[in-house]
Amino acid sequence: MAGIDYTSLIPNNVALHENRRLQRALEDWQPKFLDWWQDMGPTGFQAKEIYLRTAVSVDAKGWAQFGYVRMPEYRWGIFLAEPEAGRQVNFGDHKGQPAWQEVPGEYRGTLRRLIVTQGDTEPASVEQQCHLGRTCPSLYDLRNLFQVNVEEGRHLWAMVYLLDAHFGRDGREESEALLQRRSGNADKPRILGAFNEPTPDWLSFFMFCFFTDRDGKYQLASLAESGFNPLSQTCRFMLTEEAHHMFVGEAGIMRIVQRACELMREHKTDDLRPHGGIDLRLIQKYLNFHCSVSLDLFGSEISTNAANFYTTGLKGRFEETKKDDDHQLKDAAYTVAGLDGERITVREEAALVSLNERLRDDYVADCARGVARWNEVIRKHGIDVELTLPHRAFHRAIGIFSEVRVSPDGRVISQAEWDARHGDWLPNEDDKAYIQSLMHPVTEPGKFANWIAPPPRGINGQPVDFEYVRLG
Repeated sequence: MAGIDYTSLIPNNVALHENRRLQRALEDWQPKFLDWWQDMGPTGFQAKEIYLRTAVSVDAKGWAQFGYVRMPEYRWGIFLAEPEAGRQVNFGDHKGQPAWQEVPGEYRGTLRRLIVTQGDTEPASVEQQCHLGRTCPSLYDLRNLFQVNVEEGRHLWAMVYLLDAHFGRDGREESEALLQRRSGNADKPRILGAFNEPTPDWLSFFMFCFFTDRDGKYQLASLAESGFNPLSQTCRFMLTEEAHHMFVGEAGIMRIVQRACELMREHKTDDLRPHGGIDLRLIQKYLNFHCSVSLDLFGSEISTNAANFYTTGLKGRFEETKKDDDHQLKDAAYTVAGLDGERITVREEAALVSLNERLRDDYVADCARGVARWNEVIRKHGIDVELTLPHRAFHRAIGIFSEVRVSPDGRVISQAEWDARHGDWLPNEDDKAYIQSLMHPVTEPGKFANWIAPPPRGINGQPVDFEYVRLG
């Protein structure tokens, strides 16, 4: 593995200078990326200096440095995790064979589709969040938003590198298309539904980071198991940065919960709107929405595509090598949720076609751990309320539950009951208007909006009242 070259136009540790064709292709794409960033990146802050983390190594012990950077000048690059000596394909029909350094011809189209779908999520989230800077609850949070944004941009670079390096003209055309689709655009939408949803406020942003970026963790971890070694190396390093995005979400919601509890105790009421807070019931409604939308990202419960990705060695399970089975699953079964008339049941299905549901199970368990930490904050304040994950069948648009109406506690209900009650379970127009009414910028160092508590500590050893964004 080459060391990171920071002297070239495109920082990289893939010895880009040794492949002139690839270098020219990426240097041709770079100004188009920067034009997209100026058009669709954070609105109103392109000239500001931000205290950002920049990758300078793939060594886990010291892979990043911090400093003030203007976002258009951020050193986006191409970083692959260190190669594993003698790495093999660890699952599927090719189990035990040497991992592929080049794309197997018979899997070219499928592998390209996987990379494009993952790559499409990265610019989409930047587009969804482009206006949030104008309503930041603090400079600390504003900086965290921009850190998420620039790293999503680097993840786009990582996928474009794979497309340009391994898929020739097709790959270059896909790279161009990644900059042409737009989140929420009726004519050229992003590929996955959750990435066309608006992110109009900071409560939505924190929920997105917790739930939707956590889907990204599980998808990247599954792709990191790929028998195609460049994809594995790329995703393993992306996971290093993805952890911060989930932290932003979990810690952000925890601070909103903390402030809600403080206001409830101070004013002895759970109706916080007169006091400028976000009550726990409203947090639950946003939780219900973002969890259900993110559950759809895993696809249908029964999927021959997922089975094919696995048997061909292209996409594994979460923590594949830690699982104690034959890693081929041809005779294995897995328990999957299903419908029996108007009852939700479970049934045994072939493990290969149930891989989406298995990954969804891993995801739900991880989400539950985060929600438990929010509930611990509530308990410490002596408040008898508990946030909960909605049933996986609630508010689904993909899979076997997309054709039925289900309550958050898992009851199959009539359309009439759904029409009467869904406003109790999901944010309604009044809720959204109230949240928008709270979205006023707070930009004095160390100050925070009334609806969110300060963090317990600052970033990279800096104090909470550090000037994380120079607005000057």
